[in-house]
Amino acid sequence: MQISDQISQRVQRLPRALQVEVLNFVEFLLLKVEQKGYHQELDSWADFSLGSAMRDMEDEPSPYSLTDIKEGF
Repeated sequence: MQISDQISQRVQRLPRALQVEVLNFVEFLLLKVEQKGYHQELDSWADFSLGSAMRDMEDEPSPYSLTDIKEGF
């Protein structure tokens, strides 16, 4: 038996008011998943943008040396 069938069977045994509460919670979870996908896409673009901006920077000489450090540990 699939998990969705198990959920459905149990929800049907609940009073109507609690069924509505379950529905609200499921809608909340769906919204959370959709927003996460949206944020993952934004994060991917941000990573791409930052990666493009920083590309080949490791090959550039640094304008600073160890003598520029104010505090040592």
